[in-house]
Amino acid sequence: MIKPVKLRLFLDSNVLLGGIVSEWGLDKAVLSLCAAKIARLVLAQAVRDEIEENLLIHAQRLPAPEADKLIENYRRVIDLTSPEIVPYPHSTVLRNARNMIRHEADVPVLLSAIAAQPDWLLSHNTKHFTPAVAERTGLRIATPMQFFRTLSTLLH
Repeated sequence: MIKPVKLRLFLDSNVLLGGIVSEWGLDKAVLSLCAAKIARLVLAQAVRDEIEENLLIHAQRLPAPEADKLIENYRRVIDLTSPEIVPYPHSTVLRNARNMIRHEADVPVLLSAIAAQPDWLLSHNTKHFTPAVAERTGLRIATPMQFFRTLSTLLH
């Protein structure tokens, strides 16, 4: 029997966070694909750190039971998806790659994606993760909606 190849999905923090905090939507659908082992979550340590920091800030604004549930949902996503972790890029590489993307905070994320070579980099940040960035890096960058629209054409 031939084992099918899983799509490797590199998620920017806005997609991952959206999937964790939303009741439903395409961000959550992406995480569901990863939790069901239909796709593999590729998670940059830079994204993971950003998510954990933002979740703690968000949780502080919530009543204790809701905050606990939010943190538990994050832990559950990590457990269910068993992500492939991509380490931080070396500081020398970070300095030399500053001009690759418009926003400096996105440099470690972009370099992590380049190192991982996922099938897709999914982000809502179309202002920084542009078609020009995709062309320069050879990455397939899309929003979750663009990803699912492309996926749906393959299933017909």
